[in-house]
Amino acid sequence: MDTSKIVKLQDISLQNNKEIDEKYIQNYLANEPGVLGLGDLVLLAKEKIQPKAGRLDLLFQDSDTDRRYTVEIQLGKTDESHIIRAIEYWDIERKRYPQYDYCAVIIAEDITTRFLNVIQLFNGQIPLIAIQMNAFKIDDKIGIKFIKILNEVKYDIEPPLVEPTNRKYWEEIKSTKEIVILADRILGIINEIEPNFELNYNKHYIGLSRNGIPFNFVIMGAKKNFLRLDFKLEQNGETENLFIENELDVLDYNTKSNRYKIRLTGSEIDHKREIIKELLKKSYEYFK
Repeated sequence: MDTSKIVKLQDISLQNNKEIDEKYIQNYLANEPGVLGLGDLVLLAKEKIQPKAGRLDLLFQDSDTDRRYTVEIQLGKTDESHIIRAIEYWDIERKRYPQYDYCAVIIAEDITTRFLNVIQLFNGQIPLIAIQMNAFKIDDKIGIKFIKILNEVKYDIEPPLVEPTNRKYWEEIKSTKEIVILADRILGIINEIEPNFELNYNKHYIGLSRNGIPFNFVIMGAKKNFLRLDFKLEQNGETENLFIENELDVLDYNTKSNRYKIRLTGSEIDHKREIIKELLKKSYEYFK
C-alpha cells in the first residue's frame, strides 16, 4: 500500500523557537480567532490594560451571543501565575462590565495533569476553558493545532427536588384559579407540539411530566397577577431578536441552567400565541 501521501509531523516547542514568541501567537489569534473553536469571535482588545494587574492578552466577543472571552496565552508549561492571572483578568472584566457574560480561556503548550487538576477545582464555579497548543514543523513553516482539553462545566440545574402538591394548593395559596388556568393554556400549546404532557404540581413550581416521568423543558410559576414561564433555550442573537420584535417581557436569563424567564398575562397568550408556540417548540427540541 502506498503511504507516501502521509507526512510525519515533527513536534516543536514554541517556547524554544527564535522566530515565534508569545506576541506572534497573540497577533495570529487576533487575526484568526476561529482556530480556537469557540464560535464566531470578534476581537475587542489586544493587551488590554488591567488596573494594577498587567495586561490581558486578548478579549473576544461572540458575534451571536455577545458572550466575552478573556484569553491568556503562555508558551511552554502552564503554571500557577498563568492560572491566577487568567482568573484575575476574567474577574476584573466581568465586574467592570456586568451586562456581559464572561468566560476565562487559558492557552498553553503544555497543560500538565497537575495543573489540569487545579483548573478543574475552579471549573463549575468559574467558567473556564483550557486549550493546548500543539506545534509542528512542516517544511519551512509551522503548523499549530489548538485542542480544547478542558471545556467549561455547565451544570444542568433543574428546580430543586421538593415535595409534590396539588392544583388546589396553587389556586388557593400560591396564586389564583385565573392564573393557574393560564398554565392549562400553555399546556394546550405544548401538547400541539408533542402530545401526552401533563402538569406536575410541586411546591415551588408547576412542571411537566409525560407518561408519569418529569420532562421539565418548561416550568411555570403562577403568581398573583401573571404566569412566569421558564423554558430551556440557548441564549443567542436570534432568540433575543424574537423577544424584542414580539415585545415579550423577559425577566432574566440564567446562564447556568440555560433558562429564559418571561412574564405572561392572559391577553398576551391570546395575541402572541404563535410566537409562544415557536419558542416552546425550540425549547422542546433543545431539551430533548
